[in-house]
Amino acid sequence: MTPETVLSVASDSLTVASLLAAPLLLTALATGVFIGVLQAATQINEMTLSFIPKLLALVLALLVAGPWMLKLIVAYTQNLYAAIPGMLG
Repeated sequence: MTPETVLSVASDSLTVASLLAAPLLLTALATGVFIGVLQAATQINEMTLSFIPKLLALVLALLVAGPWMLKLIVAYTQNLYAAIPGMLG
């Protein structure tokens, strides 16, 4: 394996990991900001108030983005396994 191959595999894996994490992280961020603004507007300072809406939003995001995420990781894994002989030879 050449250093270029190793860097290419590492770069691809980081890209796939970022794409897999993005829907959930962005959903949690948006929900947290919304709940924070709502708490600031109503002056409710309960720390646990944002937990349930974030949890529900993440479950909804998993239901919506889950099939795409699964296809992405399966395709990446299949491509990686298919490329192993070329990397070794």
